Amino acid sequence: MAFHKGLILDFGGVLTTPLLPSVADFERREELDEGSVIGQLYLDPEVVRLTEDLERGAVTQVQWNKFAARRLGVESDNLLGRIFSTLRPEPLMLQAAMVARQSGIRVGVLSNSVGADPWDLYEGYELGVRFDAALISGQHGLRKPDTAIYERMLKIMELPANECVFVDDVEHNLLPAAELGMATVLAADPRTTIESLQEILGISLFP
Repeated sequence: MAFHKGLILDFGGVLTTPLLPSVADFERREELDEGSVIGQLYLDPEVVRLTEDLERGAVTQVQWNKFAARRLGVESDNLLGRIFSTLRPEPLMLQAAMVARQSGIRVGVLSNSVGADPWDLYEGYELGVRFDAALISGQHGLRKPDTAIYERMLKIMELPANECVFVDDVEHNLLPAAELGMATVLAADPRTTIESLQEILGISLFP
């Protein structure tokens, strides 16, 4: 078994609380039917293409907000920020990342971005301070699951794939990482995810 020297973490839904409860909160506040956001924004091929462009940095968050707002029949002002307004840091995973770093493991963040204006998903997380590396998709014109974004992340981490573990809450984002040789973990509840990481890394990640 390879000795793993790197841990690469997705951001939303891994280092934050789950995304879907925040979406449900938004639907209730806006008096939308349950499931409206998923149905209108994440299952519609045209909106999916626009979201992929947003993640690659090809369109702005404001452009996405305006288009998505028309589909939902709501105001466009800071729409993404409103959809995810109840998203919070996930303390156990952030603590585990800190413990891993203290144990000598390089820890990085690989995230599909949603732009930063008017809402910055990463505000307050101090990615440049709390992690050894951070690759935000829109800054590189790539997105998960493009194989190239994983290759770029490995280059930034200065580690080969077989020495890294990748964690994501979306299963199809794990496949390219596994094909490159990384160990992968599908994020579940934080304790289960951390227990899986402990088995791979061979260290305790609980405080």
